[in-house]
Amino acid sequence: MADTKNRTTVNKKKQIDTEPLNFVHQNDILCETIKKEQRQQRIYTTFNVNPYNKLYTLTSKVNENEDFNDSNTDSNFLEKVKHSHDTPSHKYMEPQTEAQEIGWYTEPLIHSKDKRIHHPRQNTEITRYMDIAWRKQ
Repeated sequence: MADTKNRTTVNKKKQIDTEPLNFVHQNDILCETIKKEQRQQRIYTTFNVNPYNKLYTLTSKVNENEDFNDSNTDSNFLEKVKHSHDTPSHKYMEPQTEAQEIGWYTEPLIHSKDKRIHHPRQNTEITRYMDIAWRKQ
């Protein structure tokens, strides 16, 4: 019971201590936040199509006889599109994530024809005889 009484008195005190809204103060806060946002904004004047999304070309209108000119294509854009479809090992010199490290270097460290490691199966007269005997069974 004592706890509830203390809570109500605290709530009553807060209500008494609060002042009415000061619109000048609220406007100052708003102006300050707008200034902070404007400082962080950057205006970009060059725009490119996202090269990482696939492009779907649309056909021309039915009644038009004009063909698309390849001379109007942007070579830089086409390079970016081709580069975006490459595998990561062709795009970057080193793996960019830990997961890419697995399988990044696909060349074997030691070639299989190395005589120190490669021991091919050797057939002797006895092994040939037993191979023939097992095949007959």
